[in-house]
Amino acid sequence: MDALLATYAPDAQMFEHPSKLLASGAAELRERFTARFQEPNLHATLVSRTVMGHIVVDHEEVSRTFPEGPGKIRLLMIYEVHAGRIARAWMIAGEKTLD
Repeated sequence: MDALLATYAPDAQMFEHPSKLLASGAAELRERFTARFQEPNLHATLVSRTVMGHIVVDHEEVSRTFPEGPGKIRLLMIYEVHAGRIARAWMIAGEKTLD
């Protein structure tokens, strides 16, 4: 967890695109990631990555457990990076399928 949080600035913010704040600061990010990592089948596969200046866009396929059961979801993660750390992140959820 510490290694993951070290990639984020201490005051980083995470949003559901475009502006729904999901977490702000290291403590809230830790709480969000800790809850997510409790899922036994959680696994993310990086499909592609695009870097333009200080913006990084990852296309991911994530296996996880939804309230209705295990499945997969496609995500776009947009990261704004400053001084080598993520300052802001936006998540765009795509298609969700159940196993």
